[in-house]
Amino acid sequence: MAAFGLPNFGQLTEAFRKAQQIQQDAQKLQEELEALELQGASNNGKVLVWLSGNQEPVRVKIDPSLLMETKEEAEKAILEALQAAYENSTTTMKNKMEELTGGLNLNLPGINDET
Repeated sequence: MAAFGLPNFGQLTEAFRKAQQIQQDAQKLQEELEALELQGASNNGKVLVWLSGNQEPVRVKIDPSLLMETKEEAEKAILEALQAAYENSTTTMKNKMEELTGGLNLNLPGINDET
């Protein structure tokens, strides 16, 4: 047992090694998330939106028939697709972060927040 209740040097070395590995894995994860395209669709399927794993907008596809509907119906469909893509993206990011940290609760802002 180490003096004054401090962990022994081996434990500290192991903790630093794990921290370095997590940092390297986090960089790799960041690159993977940037490359992902996660889709969301409106309830009527007339709008598709893709976001990266980092919630960056990537592309949008709108069925031409939607443009013949009312402005309110088009706005609703676009919002639904955005919300679905955002939910898909945040869920994917959260799951990948949990894999990276082995399920540790790191209380990262924006990641563990319940919405």
